[in-house]
Parts: sequence; C-alpha cells; structure tokens
Amino acid sequence: MSFYECVIIARQDMSAQQAEDLTDKLVALVSENGGEVAKKEYWGLRNLSYRIKKNRKGHYILLNLNAPPVCLAEVERNMRFDENILRYLTVKVKALDPNPSAILQRRDRDDRRGGRGDRGDRRDRPPPRDSGPRQQGVRTAIHGTGE
Repeated sequence: MSFYECVIIARQDMSAQQAEDLTDKLVALVSENGGEVAKKEYWGLRNLSYRIKKNRKGHYILLNLNAPPVCLAEVERNMRFDENILRYLTVKVKALDPNPSAILQRRDRDDRRGGRGDRGDRRDRPPPRDSGPRQQGVRTAIHGTGE
C-alpha cells in the first residue's frame, strides 16, 4: 500500500457539520476499498485565492491515507461526482507525518498569542512621541485671554 495526502475544498454554503459528514463519508469509502485513514484534519472555512464556481470561500479538509492505488482511484471518482466538493488534490508521499499539519500548528501559535498573529501584543509598544503643542491648543490659549 502507498501513502497519500489528500486536500479537499468543499463549498462555502455547507455548515461545518456537513463538512464533517462529507469527511466521514470519504473515510468510510476508503475503508470499504481496503485502505485506512491515518489522520483527518478540518482546517475550517478559509478564503480562496480566486472564485471557484461562484464561491469565494471553502471548507478545507486534509486526509492522510494508507491505501492501494485502486482504492484511491475509487475515492477520486466519487469526489468528482460530488457537487459539494469544489477541488481536491492528492499527492503521493514517502511517509505520513503523525504530527498536526502546518496550518493547525499556526492556528495553535496564534491562539497562544491572543489571536493577534505576528503583530504581537499592543502593550509592548512604546508610547507615541509628543510632538509639542497642537495648533488648536495654541489658538485656544490666545483667544482665552479675554482681551
């Protein structure tokens, strides 16, 4: 048997639960055809680089498969006919990585930082420089003398 990584993009108008049901259906199909799913990850609803069938976003799903080529051909044939799947890409790899993918590792790192990404914490920034009195403040002082 060979190792494969398969990334699937599903339609944006599906709910996350429907995307999970789609994943479970594909996992069952792999099992029926003599393969096994080593890892499945739901990456969430993400923006697409360009529109695909009038969709700007898609549910991304990663499957790590240990399956014979016949099983993979059957799974890809079913994905072609499924109207909820916009795109899929299957790549043969030498070994499957049991660790979380780079997408999930980045999401975990962002959660630890407070959701600000690479920008860091705002409290660490120095206060803004004082550029002297503002023009409005000067005018108020001149007119405020009562003369």
